[in-house]
Amino acid sequence: MRFGERGEWYVVGQFGLLGLLGLALWLTPSFSPPWLIGWGRGLAWVGLGILLLAAWQLGRNLTALPKPRSGGYLVREGLYRVVRHPIYCGVLLWAIGSSLAHLNLWTVGLSALLFGLLDWKAALEERFLEQLYPEYQGYKRRVKKLIPWVY
Repeated sequence: MRFGERGEWYVVGQFGLLGLLGLALWLTPSFSPPWLIGWGRGLAWVGLGILLLAAWQLGRNLTALPKPRSGGYLVREGLYRVVRHPIYCGVLLWAIGSSLAHLNLWTVGLSALLFGLLDWKAALEERFLEQLYPEYQGYKRRVKKLIPWVY
């Protein structure tokens, strides 16, 4: 199997954007008012908690790649009852919260790019899941993709 066939470029892009966002949080000035810093940090911690809980609930199926592990199973319990990609949701909440706590064009722009990339990565992952699990179509109709009850 060649590099890229399982969605490796999405993983490279995802971690690249997260690294750039980390640098922007550390190296750029913040224009957040004090009240927004608290809200942003709170949202970032909630996102981190969602990410960790969703990864734990995914169990042995966990992989950074969009292509599911062979021998896996479809998880529809826990956070996966509320959103199809709760790990991505958690990453996005962390990024948005961090951006609000350290507000500037770099952090907001990188968070927006991360949202777009994770949306595309989720779409590729869903194509793989639809091929593996016939019941995924019904699950997809009932449960939102990245933002519970919204999108």
